[in-house]
Amino acid sequence: MKTFLITGGAGFIGSNYVSRLLQRGEKVIIYDNLSRNGSKKNIEWLREVYGRDAFQLIIEDIRKPEQLNSLANEADVFVHLAAQVAVTTSVTHPREDFEINALGTFNALEAARNSRKKPVFIYASTNKVYGGMETVKVRETATRYEYVEYPQGISEEMPLDFHSPYGCSKGCGDQYVRDYARIYGLKSIVFRQSCIYGIRQFGVEDQGWVAWFVIAAVAGRKMTIYGDGKQVRDVLFIDDLLDAYDLAISKIKTTSGQVYNLGGGPKNMLSVWKEFSPRLEKLTGRSMNVASADWRPGDQRIYVSDIRKAQHELEWSPKIGVDDGIERLYDWVATNIHLFQ
Repeated sequence: MKTFLITGGAGFIGSNYVSRLLQRGEKVIIYDNLSRNGSKKNIEWLREVYGRDAFQLIIEDIRKPEQLNSLANEADVFVHLAAQVAVTTSVTHPREDFEINALGTFNALEAARNSRKKPVFIYASTNKVYGGMETVKVRETATRYEYVEYPQGISEEMPLDFHSPYGCSKGCGDQYVRDYARIYGLKSIVFRQSCIYGIRQFGVEDQGWVAWFVIAAVAGRKMTIYGDGKQVRDVLFIDDLLDAYDLAISKIKTTSGQVYNLGGGPKNMLSVWKEFSPRLEKLTGRSMNVASADWRPGDQRIYVSDIRKAQHELEWSPKIGVDDGIERLYDWVATNIHLFQ
């Protein structure tokens, strides 16, 4: 049995990972300020399924490191998921974004570095560290944008270009985590994650777009499509992401100090509306209530992860395809629509 310390453990990714860990008998410490949409509901769900004493919950902010330092001494694995996650919020509140994402990650790293157990350290980074990639050639088709020169997607060799305060703060953490492996020998791994989606995701308009569109479709809410709706992302179902986490931990001699792009890859990409809306209409049996708006600053025409490094070194590949994943999410939302009212 290992002890896992998970910052942001009440969030979408965190609560799903906690559930997986508890199922297999691991000890879990959740460190979360419960500020995110749905976090309290996720804690209630975990307690209902596994019992109130199945895990330890520390309600605290990642910007306050004192308690985090002592908790890190118990951890075999430190999973740092706590973050400010919306680009739009980072633009309006850049200081808060910096303090949570950059300073918060530094606090987590220092706690791990000074821990008696020298834990494995996983950092959830983002594809936003590559910026707008304005020099990458793109062509437009009837329903989507496509790369001209990157049929396998964007690899870890793409130059970093932090765009937006969010990109800067997450990118800062990304590079700190990578460098702590080189300078201090911390067993750290960076996952530059693309669009992760799945059950227990309380998506909103500016973050978690797959879940937000599904929630809005089920609830009959109005949706706003920014740009032309042909923007392309590769999507990865939550179970596949967590498989990668587990494999990276089990192969730490290989993965320590490494960076991996994690997403659905070329086989699991779709345009955010032109190709998504027909799927929603098929599932709901009705047309969507949609408004249009201008492009948002920094919105990439296309981002698709080249996942070949993770496939090779982790022996990992996504198992849940786009249609299957969206249907699973839709069924969960429809069954639990009371959670969104």
